[in-house]
Amino acid sequence: MPSQVKAAGEEAGAEELTIYPPPAPLQEHAYISSFSKYNELYLKSIHSPQEFWMEVASEFYWQTPPSGKVMDYNFDITKGKIFVEFMKGAKTNVCYNVLDRIVLEKNLGDKTAYFWEGNAPTDSTAISYSHLLKQVCKFANVLRKLGVKKGDRVAIYLPMIPELVYSMLACSRIGAIHSIVFAGFSSESLCERIMDSQCDVLITADGVFRGEKLINLKHIADEAIEKCKEKAQLVKNCVVVKHLTGRLKNQHRDKLQTAWNPDVDLWLDELMNEASEECEPEWLDAEDPLFILYTSGSTGKPKGVLHTVAGYLLYTALTFKYVFDYHDDDVYWSTADIGWITGHSYITYGPLANGATSVMFEGIPTYPHVGRFWEIIQKYKVTQFYTAPTAIRLLMKYGNEILEKYDLNSLKVLGTVGEPINSEAWLWYYNVVGNQRCPIVDTFWQTETGGHVITPLPAATPLKPGSATFPFFGVVPAVLNEHGEELEGEAEGYLVFKKPWPSIMRTLYGNHERYENTYFRKFPGYYVAGDGCRRDKDGYIWITGRIDDMLNVSGHLLSTAEVESALAEHTAVAEAAVVSRPHKVKGECLYCFVILKDGNKFTELLADELKKQVREKIGPIATPDFIQNAPGLPKTRSGKIMRRVLRQIARNEKDLGDVSTLADPQIVEILFSQRCEAAA
Repeated sequence: MPSQVKAAGEEAGAEELTIYPPPAPLQEHAYISSFSKYNELYLKSIHSPQEFWMEVASEFYWQTPPSGKVMDYNFDITKGKIFVEFMKGAKTNVCYNVLDRIVLEKNLGDKTAYFWEGNAPTDSTAISYSHLLKQVCKFANVLRKLGVKKGDRVAIYLPMIPELVYSMLACSRIGAIHSIVFAGFSSESLCERIMDSQCDVLITADGVFRGEKLINLKHIADEAIEKCKEKAQLVKNCVVVKHLTGRLKNQHRDKLQTAWNPDVDLWLDELMNEASEECEPEWLDAEDPLFILYTSGSTGKPKGVLHTVAGYLLYTALTFKYVFDYHDDDVYWSTADIGWITGHSYITYGPLANGATSVMFEGIPTYPHVGRFWEIIQKYKVTQFYTAPTAIRLLMKYGNEILEKYDLNSLKVLGTVGEPINSEAWLWYYNVVGNQRCPIVDTFWQTETGGHVITPLPAATPLKPGSATFPFFGVVPAVLNEHGEELEGEAEGYLVFKKPWPSIMRTLYGNHERYENTYFRKFPGYYVAGDGCRRDKDGYIWITGRIDDMLNVSGHLLSTAEVESALAEHTAVAEAAVVSRPHKVKGECLYCFVILKDGNKFTELLADELKKQVREKIGPIATPDFIQNAPGLPKTRSGKIMRRVLRQIARNEKDLGDVSTLADPQIVEILFSQRCEAAA
């Protein structure tokens, strides 16, 4: 049974916080089976990093083995250029390590690498490691024939289909740098990313269904290519996958009108037919670039985060193995899209490096019915399930009776990613989905970190709902105040890291100055994650929200997540988002957007109740000045709230910057029109 302890900082008599110990059955076979074992390995990773990482490296193939110093770096901008180097001088190839090594050295060619599950339940296939290796080699030869060589950038704009994995691994095999753009982005966003990294080859598909919605990807790609041309960036070749008109037979051919430019466009299947199944890998330096992945910048201009070969490979492999406690007969499923970092690290590179069997899902959680996730878990007997709090809250709405139709007993470990999970969603996930027997690994990390940096280990870490708990091996977090002073013990402030781990980003592509200014200038000597955090009396770390979502009200640092959680606990509130707004006296004040549950009406009385609730939960300093009734919130297609846009609405400033990633642009106009009168 879970033990009862007081939550950090709570008054006597306040609600007690439950700690959930690791389940004994999981501990029996776990790689890290106790908290003392975690501590022992963690201390080794910090005090003897050379020995620790050389042991990890020994699992992999090296054309030129690592020698000399494992890690060299400078985090202090006052002492010169920021840099990180891991095993520099060693030579290897990521694709070789995640495929050839698994097939040839581990003899796992017949093992399933992916169960691909299409948008429609009738579309599915199994892909073995040997088949995957052959397809990747053929694709690599296709790219070489098109003139792609080491260091060239290749843009990939594909849905969640096997060719997405083939193409990214083909790039890594020949030393090309892949830049994957989520297939929900607009032509303008795609163009901007192609331009920034100067890609002259684009890989896309004819089209895709997302639920019942048909998306003509080729048309969007054509528009992007035309926009690039207008700006003097020439895309020489557009390689097109026949997905709707090929894989899904003829049922959708008539619905899709595909324009064709014979000077640029090439069908992938025709190129693959002529390609050899053997392709010698390009042996790369440990610090050669592996991929670029764009992430939102606070200015609105995306940042091209660059990851390198060896550090990224070793760290994603190790985090996958330990955080999910993955064993050979397990079936793992991350519901993420490979267009995001979660898909790069924990659908492609991390799982394949461990010879894992994964589910790769093209669809959405509610199509053709709201039980789709649970149906897939039952179908493939999924053991590790990794999804976002946004998806959990969405599926909570449909009630527990949906889950009762499915057998989820195969599950052993649950995971969350993308944002801090509120306690209500955590408890539903634990009690209902996991049936009180599956630990939840609430993972904190970023595009920039490459892999998990603060996370529980399922058989070792006692869990507190909503806490990311403790650092992974090699990671040294600290909490700073506004003046850059390290805070000890119980504290709240800025989350920073004192030294690099192998998979940390190396630069922003083509803009090292922006990299240094964004992540290292605020507090010299530290990597600044951009998030606030709280460390409780037991040392647990709680992520409290983005620094740019931190509110400084009358000299007090408040986190938006804390206020949002207090608002969401009201029975009438479905979802809340909080931003800051300038205030003549306080400096900043709180402007809150609330979405009400069906059947509730927004009244002055309800607004007063909500203010009172926040005041009681957090304190008078956190009392909101403005509460706006919202029919919806501006979110990206991956479900993240665009607080940058909400801040502009709160301030009545119409210059929104880049909003191409918005799922529903109309919601912005509605929120502007319904702003609180007092804030006008």
